[in-house]
Amino acid sequence: MKKTGIMGGTFNPVHNGHLTLARQALRQFALDNVLFMPCGVPYMKAGQKVEDGQIRAEMTALAIQDEPRFILSTMELERQGNTYTYQTLERLRAENPETEYYFIVGADSLFHMAQWVCPEKIFAGCHILAAVRDEKTTEDMEMQIALLKQEYDADIHLLQTEYMDISSSEIRRKIGAGESVDCDLPPAVRQYIEKRGLYR
Repeated sequence: MKKTGIMGGTFNPVHNGHLTLARQALRQFALDNVLFMPCGVPYMKAGQKVEDGQIRAEMTALAIQDEPRFILSTMELERQGNTYTYQTLERLRAENPETEYYFIVGADSLFHMAQWVCPEKIFAGCHILAAVRDEKTTEDMEMQIALLKQEYDADIHLLQTEYMDISSSEIRRKIGAGESVDCDLPPAVRQYIEKRGLYR
């Protein structure tokens, strides 16, 4: 079976934290590749300003251009209406029955997945790789994993990675305030944002 990771998100913008998680998932779980998948209409971020999907896809392509095992997928951008993870997984599994999928998430997502649409279909459709970040400790994560395994028979593994205090919302704030984001973004993405005047 081929082993493919899925790095989903709004990517508004994509940043070094996303790349670090994907690289660690490749190494720790011997993945063949990782799909970087900007979401289309993020129903959980209703009311928030999100850049156009084409812009987010272009930034993502620039971020991964030097990573041969990172692949841009525009599947969710091409879908009409809200983006639901369970539908994405169903389509991927139908189109690639010989592939196992590993969905890469941060702690914040792990603690909210039970509130996503059709969580039972998400957990049945892939392995979950959860990275410790934000305010959650490893003990917090292990307790949440145990709960999800009991409730959904979910297959969840901790992703061991260095802590990176980077978020897209903080990057947008910094850019709006004129602060440096040199350490947060791949250079090509930073140059793209500057050229397009994004997040000002």
